[in-house]
Amino acid sequence: MEPLASQIRPQKLAEFVGQQHLVGPGKPASTRGGPSRRVVDEAGEPTRGGPLRIAIEKKELFSFLLWGPPGCGKTTLARIYANALEADFYELSAVDSGKEDIKRIVGDTKRPTLGLQKPKILFIDEIHRFNKAQQDFLLPFVERGDITLIGATTENPSFEVISPLLSRCRVFVLNELSEKEMSAVLKRTKVKIPKTAKEWLIQMAGGDARQAITTLETAEKLYGEITVETLKEAIQSKHLRYDKKGEEHYNTISAFIKSMRASQPDAALYYLARMVDAGEDPLFIARRMVIFASEDIGLAQPTALVVANEVFRACETIGYPECAINLAHGAAYLATCKKSRQSYDAYFEALADVKKEGNLPIPMRIRNAPTKLMKDIGYHKGYKLYDKESYLPDKLKKKKYLKD
Repeated sequence: MEPLASQIRPQKLAEFVGQQHLVGPGKPASTRGGPSRRVVDEAGEPTRGGPLRIAIEKKELFSFLLWGPPGCGKTTLARIYANALEADFYELSAVDSGKEDIKRIVGDTKRPTLGLQKPKILFIDEIHRFNKAQQDFLLPFVERGDITLIGATTENPSFEVISPLLSRCRVFVLNELSEKEMSAVLKRTKVKIPKTAKEWLIQMAGGDARQAITTLETAEKLYGEITVETLKEAIQSKHLRYDKKGEEHYNTISAFIKSMRASQPDAALYYLARMVDAGEDPLFIARRMVIFASEDIGLAQPTALVVANEVFRACETIGYPECAINLAHGAAYLATCKKSRQSYDAYFEALADVKKEGNLPIPMRIRNAPTKLMKDIGYHKGYKLYDKESYLPDKLKKKKYLKD
């Protein structure tokens, strides 16, 4: 059976909830007290509809990215836009798609057609999951106009989308839905919700309409009534979409790191598998492994940092699904390495002294002396190549940060 969130998905702009800065209709001209005149804002500028509304109404075709939190309407807006332009709409998820899928779609767009050619729109959900090679492959098709691209992302496209592709797309920023907007979305479900349960659900979802609808649907199916208690039970009994800003995200990465720290490779691999299965960004996991290699292994096994960096590079180059193997390789290795926090603890002890003492004078003999004047006033004087005397500032000479 089709999920409730899909059943009630808006089909046209008039049904869409939220993002008024992008799709709002603007204000009509006023006729009060005289002939029709343009409405102006406080700065004296004419008010008008949001940029996406204008594009839809004028049927303007261009590539763009929708950047916003989960459940704020990115996919729905893309579909409404494509429908309004009467375009052929192709939809991919970057989590489980790749070059072959793009080839297939581009090949389909090049087939001869009778009559007028419809515009071809390719929507890629979670486009930030495409690695650089995949984005490079996509670029020429967008450049030549073989397809019009709409990408949806929860991550800052400035960091996650390659510059050549980003420069060919407009970027629209979406906001999480307000409580009033969430209430309007829940009203569309036509499910009877007591006031207290509704308020709790809106607070729990945190602006994510899809999560709210999914929780509501699960509670109704399992328990036949909607209360705060049944909604809470529904969350426990239903695997909701993995929210990268939610509690489960932080709980799982915490369990993963702590398992490696405790030298428990089995537990580390289990929590890794949970994150991969939920579609967690592999680069997020790999970054944490690079940090872990220096923070928790450090001098005990210096090659751990090399391995962790190579895992990150593999994830960046290969992407899902194959890079999960590289993540597993790295996690198992890091979990079985000897552990040391010597360099980590030493650095933060030194940093504490910097914060406390400020910039203490650097000993003259180790200062840079690029000019004769500096040499004459004592810079670099007395420097020895393999000196045993402390190079720390005089006030910290007896300090020992790196413990044996």
